[in-house]
Amino acid sequence: MMSQTKKLSIAFYYHMHQPVYQLTPDGDYLMPWVRLHAVKDYLDMVLWVEKFDNLKLNFDFVPVLLDALIDYENGAHDIHSKLTTTSVENLTHEDKIFILNNFFDSNYQTMILTNEEYHRLYKVILANGTSDTNIFSDQEYSDIMALFNLAWIDPSFKTSNRELKKLVKKGKNYTLQDRIEIIKIHREIISKIIPSVKKLIKKGKIEITTSAYYHPILPILLDYKGIRKNAPLDDEIASLKTDLDAKIQTKMALDRVEEIFGVRPKGIWPSEYCVSEKTLEMLSDLGIKWTISDEGILANSINFEFIHDFKGYLQDPYHLLKTYNYKTKNSDIKMIFRDSTIHSLISFEYSHHNPIATANDLYDRIKVIQSKILSSPDKDHILTIAMDGENCWENYLEDGNTFLKALYTLITEDKTLETVLISNYIEKTKEHKELKRIASGANFNRNLKLWINEPVKDLAWTYLKRARQDFSDFVKREPLNPHIEKARKELFICEGSDWFWWYGEPNYSGRDNIFDFLYRTHLKNIYKYFDLEYPDFLDEPLTNLSPSQPSNYPRALISPKIDGKDIINKENDWNNSGCIDIPDGPVLKESKLFEKIRFGNDKDNFYLKFHLNKYIKTSQTTLKHTYQMYIYMRKAGRKQALSPIRLINKSQNVSPIAMEKFHNEIQVSIRDDELRFMRLIKAIPGDMWVMENHKVIETAYDEVLDLKIPFDAIDIQEGETLEFLFINANFGMIDFYVPNEIVLSLTRPTIPVKK
Repeated sequence: MMSQTKKLSIAFYYHMHQPVYQLTPDGDYLMPWVRLHAVKDYLDMVLWVEKFDNLKLNFDFVPVLLDALIDYENGAHDIHSKLTTTSVENLTHEDKIFILNNFFDSNYQTMILTNEEYHRLYKVILANGTSDTNIFSDQEYSDIMALFNLAWIDPSFKTSNRELKKLVKKGKNYTLQDRIEIIKIHREIISKIIPSVKKLIKKGKIEITTSAYYHPILPILLDYKGIRKNAPLDDEIASLKTDLDAKIQTKMALDRVEEIFGVRPKGIWPSEYCVSEKTLEMLSDLGIKWTISDEGILANSINFEFIHDFKGYLQDPYHLLKTYNYKTKNSDIKMIFRDSTIHSLISFEYSHHNPIATANDLYDRIKVIQSKILSSPDKDHILTIAMDGENCWENYLEDGNTFLKALYTLITEDKTLETVLISNYIEKTKEHKELKRIASGANFNRNLKLWINEPVKDLAWTYLKRARQDFSDFVKREPLNPHIEKARKELFICEGSDWFWWYGEPNYSGRDNIFDFLYRTHLKNIYKYFDLEYPDFLDEPLTNLSPSQPSNYPRALISPKIDGKDIINKENDWNNSGCIDIPDGPVLKESKLFEKIRFGNDKDNFYLKFHLNKYIKTSQTTLKHTYQMYIYMRKAGRKQALSPIRLINKSQNVSPIAMEKFHNEIQVSIRDDELRFMRLIKAIPGDMWVMENHKVIETAYDEVLDLKIPFDAIDIQEGETLEFLFINANFGMIDFYVPNEIVLSLTRPTIPVKK
């Protein structure tokens, strides 16, 4: 007889958030992402429950996003939409430069490549750059604006809306009236979001939660001093005194969501899954019934490490499939924890593959998890699939529609699986495990270091503390000032997580200067509401203190010993090297060869140190595989004797970086924990490659892989800049690029002539 399968509950939980993109409450939005994600994700993701009788979904809407959606519904503009509805004849030279630089901010594979005319216009940009506005006619500028705004609309609306269907079919030669109509359709889609959510809440098809109003990192606001316990004694921001702000922002969020939807949320999604003991105490005091965090936080909290096998399957998923009860001083609060592997697969990996195949892969993974609870003593088990609900879908063909349709079909047709509303599940089950402690941290690296403990981030916190102190001093002097609440709103905006995420290392948005300008402007607004002079330092961009690219660049020239040792200190000179981390997200553990790459140079040589994935070094199974890393290099500005990357893509989705050409390639291959071979290859005319003498490169492979590459061997002369990138590949097939969309660079120094 077949053993009876235990029912597994699944909580799909999507987080919807955008930061503040306005300089003032009634000003235009500087960036269009609220509007564009609204027409692509916010309504579409909710409406899936209408297509399946047995599908239930959970959504987290941050109040600042809801406010922006209401603004757009009422006629608000961003720079992009205002230009789109402007006659081409009235565009200035600066307007056209802006269009050239910003109206191709679309996913290349799924939004640009799939549209013949949009792709043709994009190739003109690639060939000519964005400094000459004469590369396009007025009609082409009109088409660029129309196609950009059409590309961001979810495919389902393009077939269901008759007028939109006509505009898509037109393809080119768009008029001003066409562009006005496109933005009008955007507003119509946005106007349906809140009413649709309200209707589906009443039907019991979705549950809505919220986050603190302006998306702050609650543990930091509640206890900055405790989090920075290793900070210097003279740290001027050791105490932010923002614990009350955290509570006010959270209560404001609950009140606002109740006002908009008519239902008070029972759950809170803490920004970036960041939790701590003080966070849970505060949420419990506010009457919150439950909250969520990440698998890694649970592991640290119960001292149980979740072991994943070669394919990412959990060896023992039991603890991750339970709800937890945490006792606070005055009450208690329930917790759920998401599966990190499934999140990474959907967010980063599945978009590169066939959507039907990946939906089946995820379904199979769910069934494997289900098979492992047969021996569980408990009746109830919940698998939490929680993730950003907006940012990954543009990487999928058809905005993820094929993938989601296939996945939801497989799950809803399986009678041993059920999708649930989280509050309903928590109220129904009596099998809550006791959680005696909660580890402080986030889903990233299980700590909070992506928002603090970095020079530029800490300077941004110092600015905030100064502004908050000045705000408090003013309120004490003039407690009845009519502008206090407006100034307080500006202060709360500046407590949001996004500013500190993008400042400094290691994250890079491509628009860091805009985030910096917004942050400093909102700090200035605090003073302006009180008719006070703001501090002069708020006029100085913090981004001037950050590197222009997403890596820690070398601090000085280096001439390290090539010994293959994993030691970084002042004696071996790697201490001053640049370093770029390779995240876990895009790939599973078994395919990532390196965890980080250090780089630098002296006057004669280019140095690389590859820190190997410890999973490979310690796993007896994975050592039998061949791992490959490719390094592509070129002299900046070189036009001759360049050849294309010759690796194989896994799908038709081609990254723009794949179209770049280079004049040297280095192949590295490791098998059975040995450096099997290394090749130096040179480009020749005709898009061809030829072998070079690789023995000019000094190598050492032990704990890490060290390379010493003479600049002369790769044709980089004094004063010339070397551009380079890395590709992780297996059997000649591309896994991912490092970095993902740009090249790194460093310059060979010029030797001064002695007189």
